[in-house]
Amino acid sequence: MEHRPIIAIFPGSFDPITKGHLDVIRRGNKLFDHLIIAVGQNPGKSEFFTKDERVEMIQELVADLPRTTVESYDCLTVKFAEQKKAQVMLRGMRNLADVEYEFQLAMTNRTVAGIETVFVMTSEEYGYVNSTMVRQLALLGGDVSKLIPESVYQKLRQNIQKKQPEVNPDVPE
Repeated sequence: MEHRPIIAIFPGSFDPITKGHLDVIRRGNKLFDHLIIAVGQNPGKSEFFTKDERVEMIQELVADLPRTTVESYDCLTVKFAEQKKAQVMLRGMRNLADVEYEFQLAMTNRTVAGIETVFVMTSEEYGYVNSTMVRQLALLGGDVSKLIPESVYQKLRQNIQKKQPEVNPDVPE
């Protein structure tokens, strides 16, 4: 029987990408023949980094991972998965609060598009981290350097200083 390569997508807004996201990506890279990090836009969130900026940052962070690519998309996630011939959607689970939402999403995606979902639990140290919290903390002057990769942290600081110098002139160094 011929082995059919298993293509998975890991969708998210990644605005910004966190160390928790990278943990899931690195572990997912070991599970699939090809992992596509699918950078989308959540219409319910305001964008901090442009989609192109997010793709570029993630490409730099995963350059050492074989079989992993980064692409942006502007359609339904299941439609993008279909276009890429992905059989699996990779999702990270941080804690019990994620279970109900992720379960509902997985069941809907399987019913609507026939795509299976594989869940990877994030490592314990990232169980509380999400991009929204990182953005809020950073905008209020909090130190998020331990939650996101250093290169992303530097770009985040630059972005805050450009966009809102009058709101938060004392962004931590």
